[in-house]
Amino acid sequence: MKIRQLRSQLTFNRSQRAGIIFLITTVLVIGYVQFFVSFSEEPALDLSSEEITGLQCDMDSLRIAKLEALKPKRYRFNPNFLTDYRAYTLGISPEAYDRLQKFRSEEKWINSAADFKRVTQIPDSLLDVISPLFKFPDWVNKPRSKKNYYHKTTIPFAGEKQDLNTASEDQLKEIRGIGEVLSKRIVKRRTQLGSFNHGFQLYDVWGLSPEVVERVLLRFEVMEVVSIHKMNINDCSASDLATLPGVTFQKAKEIWEFVRLREGVEDLSELLKIEGVTPRKLQVFELYLFAE
Repeated sequence: MKIRQLRSQLTFNRSQRAGIIFLITTVLVIGYVQFFVSFSEEPALDLSSEEITGLQCDMDSLRIAKLEALKPKRYRFNPNFLTDYRAYTLGISPEAYDRLQKFRSEEKWINSAADFKRVTQIPDSLLDVISPLFKFPDWVNKPRSKKNYYHKTTIPFAGEKQDLNTASEDQLKEIRGIGEVLSKRIVKRRTQLGSFNHGFQLYDVWGLSPEVVERVLLRFEVMEVVSIHKMNINDCSASDLATLPGVTFQKAKEIWEFVRLREGVEDLSELLKIEGVTPRKLQVFELYLFAE
């Protein structure tokens, strides 16, 4: 009885048999496809190809070039005229900068990277970075040969000095230590001032060392002093002081504030208390100023 019932349950009609056959066929096809067919896809773009590698290198180069262009440019400079801001950007400590300022206040000059290190006491690693930016005058970088020195010192000299305000570039070049560049600067400075009123105004000519100035004054002097309208420093504004030769507006403001805080000065020599005002600068001030 039970066997007969089981047979009756396992008996399928035609449509059921067709469905079972379709299901079995589908399972076999799917199994076959999964076993024999690979569904892994090849990458559409080969990142390791030479073309892609080359493009990546070009992009990296352009990115580096752009970053370099965004960096602040570093220009060459004379370390004798280093500003506090420039020292800060170069990584020079305030103590090292103060040592340099003290050295320069004594009218001494830095003529080499070794001099700069000796005065500022900066480490060698920093000196190696900033020394390629140093730019010294021609008379330091290209000193004249001993033969030329001898030739210039033997030029006949009559004993009478010539007028510094009429000296030509060729006459100035006869002085040992003065070449094409410095002779043009002296004449240009004289033109800017209208005329020299005293020989020590040569100290304001950039690149002209004190030794060379002394040689110039052995042969030339100011024969005729042009009358200058002097200003009372106690009545001057910062703008008035900024008109003086070699005085920046920042320095003029410092002088003006110094005078105002003291409610006036009795003698110009009091200006020597201002940082950066040397005896030679004071001589220039005395040409244009008086205290009353």
